[in-house]
Amino acid sequence: MPLSPGTLYVVATPIGHLGDITVRALDVLRQVDLIAAEDTRHCRKLLAHYDIPTPTTALHEHNERGKIPELLEKLKRGLTLALVSDAGTPLISDPGYPLISAALTESLRVMPIPGPCAAITALSAAGLPTDRFTFEGFPPRQSSARRHFFDKLKSEPRTLILYESSHRIEACLKDMAEVFPPGRHLVIAKELTKIHERFISSPVAQAPILLKQSPELMKGEFVLLLEGASTTKNDDLNPEQRRILHLLLTECSLKTAVMLAEKITGARKKSLYQEALNQLQPKN
Repeated sequence: MPLSPGTLYVVATPIGHLGDITVRALDVLRQVDLIAAEDTRHCRKLLAHYDIPTPTTALHEHNERGKIPELLEKLKRGLTLALVSDAGTPLISDPGYPLISAALTESLRVMPIPGPCAAITALSAAGLPTDRFTFEGFPPRQSSARRHFFDKLKSEPRTLILYESSHRIEACLKDMAEVFPPGRHLVIAKELTKIHERFISSPVAQAPILLKQSPELMKGEFVLLLEGASTTKNDDLNPEQRRILHLLLTECSLKTAVMLAEKITGARKKSLYQEALNQLQPKN
């Protein structure tokens, strides 16, 4: 199908296996006048595999602001451009948003060419709820900021999806284990669509230990999927949450028992505190 002049095509490319690309995406990459790629060397491997001679230009986080006027001018002259990232759907934790925003501001046409996305690919096979989920991209690099980031998500009821690199996966899992209730279900998806693809399910507290016991699991690119928080109403603790709180109250102060129960069960602090007062109230 002929392309529309002056159009910017946002093209999803494989996240691993080179065969995971649509026929339409290949057709667009062959026809456009220029491909703006996050890494031209990486992109050329894909183009060479499919014998596509289209020229490329680099567009990454360090140059995209300065490159935008040049690309917009090409579009205004009626040329066609394709935007690709190193893997998957552009803009999903990848460069490209400033270019898309600028093109739409100039009333230029932007057309998505759908295809692979690591977050959705992992979610489809993780066995966690898919009706409602939230994608949070890469957590902060520093541990203190990362823990604060996780703490704000602790009560999120939707399935949580994160990306992480091999350089920080161990530290990230340790921080998750410190912040989230230990029994929360975590799925680690690594090297999706590649030869060493793995899905590892574990309670969040056990995940750092599991990976440390198998150092080979720390290599690759990761999608982390965490079960959402319980939607139990604030004033209605379940029997197990009440039991744990009761045991803690026999050994700890009210403040400490509530703090530990919140961390262990994921229940709301307000509900636990009220239940603790009820349990400590003298019975007539």
